[in-house]
Amino acid sequence: MRRIGIISDTHSTFDDTLQIFLRDVDEIWHAGDIGSVAIADEIAAFKPLRAVYGNIDDTSIRRRFDEFTLFRCEEVDVLMTHIGGYPRHYHPKALAKIQALHPKLFIAGHSHILKVIYDPIYDMLHVNPGAAGCYGFHNVRTAIRLTIDGKEMRDMEIGNWERKKFGW
Repeated sequence: MRRIGIISDTHSTFDDTLQIFLRDVDEIWHAGDIGSVAIADEIAAFKPLRAVYGNIDDTSIRRRFDEFTLFRCEEVDVLMTHIGGYPRHYHPKALAKIQALHPKLFIAGHSHILKVIYDPIYDMLHVNPGAAGCYGFHNVRTAIRLTIDGKEMRDMEIGNWERKKFGW
């Protein structure tokens, strides 16, 4: 059994709010737009980190993380990317990976909008954790926790916090 924290679009934010929400997870999965190598290192020092790069991430992050990652957690095959779309509206590169790899959990970020949708066409759960950072057009910061136990994904929890505007 593994407790997982799923975040995206931190844009160089990994503050007390996120650390408190993620303190009891076993791993953190980051779906891109990390913001800096320093933040990736800070997250990895806090909990084991799996991540992909996003469109705002520079070459130092792109050298460390891939655009797509496929891995197994317990008995669940997980595919993660930053720009992936969502059921019936997948990005073409993501759709090709989904069709070839048949994950049970597909994680994507980029939209800054939290979505959890079961996709019956591909028999998988699509998760976009929204934006955990303080920069972007979103008004609410979000993150997800869930438990993966064997083949079962359960106990999903959503964290949401008002985004501070930094004088904008």
